[in-house]
Amino acid sequence: MAPKKQVKKSTSAKTKADPLFPARPKNKGIGGDVRPRGRDLSRFVKWPRYVRIQRQRAIIYQRLKVPPSINQFTKAISKNEAMTVFTLFNKYRPETPAAKKQRIKEAAAAQASGSAAPDNKVPFQIKFGLKHVTTLIEEKKAELVLIACDVDPIELVMWMPALCRKMEVPFMIVKDKARLGALVHQKNAAVVALTGVNKEDKSQLSLLKNLAEEKFNNNTDLARKWGGGIMGLKTQAKLELRRKAMQKEEAKKLASLGKA
Repeated sequence: MAPKKQVKKSTSAKTKADPLFPARPKNKGIGGDVRPRGRDLSRFVKWPRYVRIQRQRAIIYQRLKVPPSINQFTKAISKNEAMTVFTLFNKYRPETPAAKKQRIKEAAAAQASGSAAPDNKVPFQIKFGLKHVTTLIEEKKAELVLIACDVDPIELVMWMPALCRKMEVPFMIVKDKARLGALVHQKNAAVVALTGVNKEDKSQLSLLKNLAEEKFNNNTDLARKWGGGIMGLKTQAKLELRRKAMQKEEAKKLASLGKA
């Protein structure tokens, strides 16, 4: 057999790696195509339709100019103030049907036995329902009114702050309709009101009424200030460039006229 020919090794110099574009060889093994951890791809997610709609709604509410009668519903009371208000209102939740039945039954039993009948007077409790609360405000029987900030459509309660101001009934705008609904054993409630409280809670109610008058009833800024009109970042940058260009042009004109 003929001896094998020896293959000469190539002595060509290796190409230098480009520092700007380093080589990133692909890993074709199992698990090599898994997305790197820590990379945020939320921008590229096709979100559900309801998510897209609520985000677009939030942006369009920033862009459009919102009249004061609607914009005031964005100025709800703070978390600490809400906690104080709801603590008081929790004491006057309406009777459940079972509790009412039990109260009437006890009163009837006491009357039948001839003993001293317990006080069967209906205790102070929260009033709810748009028509009912409106009537109480018009008759000036409501002591304090709570209006939800997220009623949909807003036209249902948009006029109520103006009515409260006219009739001099203290009111507050609170978050949110589900929390008001929980007070009155309902899923949601647009508005609730108190017509009176027990003797021990009168000082607390007086403080809350003063707070309501200060923050809402007598707050002229709240009733006159428009909302919205906030442009996007790109538009803000464009307007800023335009303003600077106009200032520069004005400065040139003054310099040419010798007034600079």
